[in-house]
Amino acid sequence: MNGALHGKVALVAGATRGAGRGIAVELGAAGATVYATGRTTRAQRSEMDRPETIEETAERVTRAGGKGIAVQVDHLEREQVRELVARIEREQGRLDVLVNDVWGGEHLFEWNKPLWEHSLDSGMRLLRLAIDTHILTSHHALPLLIKRPGGLVVEITDGTADYNAGHYRVSFFYDLAKTAVLRMAFAQAEELRAHGGTAVALTPGWLRSEIMLGHYEVTEERWRDALAKQPHFAISETPAYVGRAVAALAADPEVARWSGQSLSSGQLARVYGFTDVDGSQPDAWRYLVEVQDAGKPADVTGYR
Repeated sequence: MNGALHGKVALVAGATRGAGRGIAVELGAAGATVYATGRTTRAQRSEMDRPETIEETAERVTRAGGKGIAVQVDHLEREQVRELVARIEREQGRLDVLVNDVWGGEHLFEWNKPLWEHSLDSGMRLLRLAIDTHILTSHHALPLLIKRPGGLVVEITDGTADYNAGHYRVSFFYDLAKTAVLRMAFAQAEELRAHGGTAVALTPGWLRSEIMLGHYEVTEERWRDALAKQPHFAISETPAYVGRAVAALAADPEVARWSGQSLSSGQLARVYGFTDVDGSQPDAWRYLVEVQDAGKPADVTGYR
């Protein structure tokens, strides 16, 4: 992918950590200029109160071979989003890839609590962070994206359309948030088609994000230690894997064939031939259905 996206401009909304950071870095590795946005900077933390910053993400983009530009943006604030897009237009004159990855709901959902027992304030805040942010960002960014045919929108979610249609995601609010993003990709695909644009929904598998590694009290270097607590974690993947999926889509001259569809990192790895950082190709959503949900012992043979 080296140089495949040279001259292209990407906006990764929600690039502070996790999938967003992995996507930004891999777009940079392919040569793109990447605007990495989020709320946490070295001078100010968001309500997540995490140490990862957008400046660090931008620096990683640049080290990977692209040009990283960190911009502090609260994607619930319309004027901040409008000014972000105006800045991209002033500085670059184009936008080729929009990745809507804003989330920030990790501490807001309550597993296994029905709607009527779940904190309403937390649930509604989760929906605003997961849905409203994507709508506001697309509303302001799409006019710039469609100035040139071939623009790509990637809506990041959790779960494929097939999986989410048949499985309750353990919380009313989480379920609604992740399913809504799938439909947003479909609707944007319909509206972009006449302008030569493409929109897809993309899910990573079981992501070894900074938060997930912290949950299991491991580092990326010794992530397999977590298998003692959760053997199915063996199917997990790094944020680079979904990042490589986005880079492959962005470099594909026939990317419109995917428009409106729900995709996964594992699915696209088989099509485009990229791997995770360890050379494997984890297929988490097939594993989840055929092994974990089926109650079988953890065994990733044939799944990565």
